[in-house]
Amino acid sequence: MPDRKELEGRLHLKFKHPQLLRQALVHTSYLNENPGIGTGSNERLEFLGDAALGIVVAHQLYVEYPDVDEGKLTELRAFLVRRDTLARAAARFDLGDYLQLGRGEDAAGGRKRPTNLARAYEALVGAIFLDGGIAKTRAFIKRSLADEFAKLRNSGMPHDPKSRLQEVIQSRWQTTPSYKVLKTEGPDHARRFTVQVIVGGKPLGTGEGRSKQMAEKAAAQAALNEIEQQEIA
Repeated sequence: MPDRKELEGRLHLKFKHPQLLRQALVHTSYLNENPGIGTGSNERLEFLGDAALGIVVAHQLYVEYPDVDEGKLTELRAFLVRRDTLARAAARFDLGDYLQLGRGEDAAGGRKRPTNLARAYEALVGAIFLDGGIAKTRAFIKRSLADEFAKLRNSGMPHDPKSRLQEVIQSRWQTTPSYKVLKTEGPDHARRFTVQVIVGGKPLGTGEGRSKQMAEKAAAQAALNEIEQQEIA
């Protein structure tokens, strides 16, 4: 396995607390086979990194798109922090080569598995946040996702989740999704909708929003995420 100092060079980072970088690279399958290594898996760092990534990307989008409403900003953020985007960012650093995996996961191609790469990227962001704070984290995220931000600027707004989901459903199952309002809460001036997307008579995703349209888009994004998870299961 390549040396972690080599990885620091690739990342253009120097960790004050190297154990954080070490933990960010420990997949749960490795921990299951080596319970006495003295560190946890990268799952807690992944949780923290997901939150840090969300706020940094949200802030960047807020600054870059001053005329875009909340619903579209939410879509753009989901587009930028989805699994495949983060996996590509991780692959640029060959992050998979540095992961500590269990033998079975390694043999099954775990170093190139998009889910492992995306989660390792999030764990890395969490480690950077703990090691150097939000400014260092923001700089890394903007640098590592620079290509994705550039594509967004150059190609315009991506298709919204409902359009993407319809394309996926039609191409795979030759049907169309439908949407069902599960509940409506709050007074007239502050409604909150919960919507479920249904495919082939089965629920595939649920979302909430301040309007029915926003809730439908959130449900569609949840359905897209579910389809991605089914693909890698």
